[in-house]
Amino acid sequence: MTLFAERIGHSGAFSSPLMAFGSILGLVLMSSVLYFLMIVTYNIYFHPLAKFPGPMSCAATRIPYLRAILAGQVAQNSKLLHKEYGDVVRIAPDELSFVKGEAWKTIYGSRPGHGQNPKDARIYPPTAKGVPSIILSNDEDHSRFRRTLSYAFSESSLKSQEPIVKGYVDLLIQRLHQNVNKGNTSLDMVAWYNFTTFDIIGDMAFGEPFNCLQNSAYHQWVSMIFSNFRYASYSNVVRRFPASKFLLGLITPAHIVTQRNWHIELTKEKVKSRLSKPNDRIDFFSHILKHKDTDRGLSFDEMITNGSTLIIAGSETTATLLSGVTYFLLKNKRVLNNLVEEIRSSFQTEDEITIATCNQLGYLQAVLTEALRLYPPAPSPLPRIVKGHGDMIAGHWVPGGTIVSVPQLAAFHSSSNFTDPESFIPERFLGDPRFSDDSQNVLQPFSVGPRNCIGRNLANAEMRLILTRVLFNFDMELDVRSENWEKQDSYLLWDKSSLFVKLNPK
Repeated sequence: MTLFAERIGHSGAFSSPLMAFGSILGLVLMSSVLYFLMIVTYNIYFHPLAKFPGPMSCAATRIPYLRAILAGQVAQNSKLLHKEYGDVVRIAPDELSFVKGEAWKTIYGSRPGHGQNPKDARIYPPTAKGVPSIILSNDEDHSRFRRTLSYAFSESSLKSQEPIVKGYVDLLIQRLHQNVNKGNTSLDMVAWYNFTTFDIIGDMAFGEPFNCLQNSAYHQWVSMIFSNFRYASYSNVVRRFPASKFLLGLITPAHIVTQRNWHIELTKEKVKSRLSKPNDRIDFFSHILKHKDTDRGLSFDEMITNGSTLIIAGSETTATLLSGVTYFLLKNKRVLNNLVEEIRSSFQTEDEITIATCNQLGYLQAVLTEALRLYPPAPSPLPRIVKGHGDMIAGHWVPGGTIVSVPQLAAFHSSSNFTDPESFIPERFLGDPRFSDDSQNVLQPFSVGPRNCIGRNLANAEMRLILTRVLFNFDMELDVRSENWEKQDSYLLWDKSSLFVKLNPK
């Protein structure tokens, strides 16, 4: 009996700490659930943004938004939400999305008495060592970078750089003819446009191409760049939580991290190579080096971050638009025939096709504008944070600290902005009375304000010249494998698949 009693005593003593621990754990779990429910209830019913329309799930937590980021569906989801809820939608507890044209200036512009609304830096891939770039920097650094680079992207500078651009477009046409002559009549135009734009920007930025056109293949560095946008998506999610650096390494696939690190190292080597050359040629770095020892000068690390930005922003977006306009032209024979007629009736020889003469083609410009509307290269929201106590945005008072944006895909496809918004109709920009009620002021594919796209002149020149030369040389037909090419995910930019096109020399 004594032994039995001792065993019971020991068992009770052992179970008491376990019971206490279980009670504490249960209390913590219950408190966490109650706290979460309180936050959700506040967000849905009492938050300052509670009056704005949107799904209850988006008002409650940011989880639906974060899931869309990882799935590459933020742009598409924004479009669907605006179609259901109207011109202003609450897409997260502290975030609003606008599609009216007047929202652009308030959100992204600079007005007397109002400084720039700061960017929500979490959506961009972090720069190496946290060094600022023209994309991700405070107002002072951005102004310095912009002043240093502005002349490199001016109209006068573009004229002096035209022989560089033309040389690579010549090589593109040559390579396309060679492939067709070998019997490769169906080519991936996404790849060929990327080869061309990366070679152009490589030469103009660093004084040497990537030799993509020369080798008819992606340079290793170019392939790595595409991983940078996936990395940005993972980074966007984890930087909203504590211990973000640890979480980023935990959830990001190893090959994406590796490729991003390679990208940084290769950028560094490109910068070093350019610095070792004479500064007697006109390219982007000639303007950077001219101000090296002034208050506008860039440090070596800033040259790396800005060099990386120039390569990505100055190539991938242009190639994306060229791919998109080619696809929509081949899906709309009437528009294609009209554009081919304009081009081939305007030029007798290829030597007549220049940046200046392409600028005179009215239908070409309308086609490219309509492509930018239907397939904007940067379709996802680029959010800013409302400063101070708040501001009036598109007729709505928005409290300070709110994240706001104009998502291009949603705004450009909104029926409140455009008649027949899902159709590819360039005539809407040529005075056709059917589209007199279109809100063309919402169409800002290069953004607005002090941080709008610095490379707009170069992008327009490249798009017009390359598309004109291709259509002057070839009849084109969409390969059946690319019938539904526009169904794509987006990670800041579109995640494009191959665009197979049948080419027949004119």
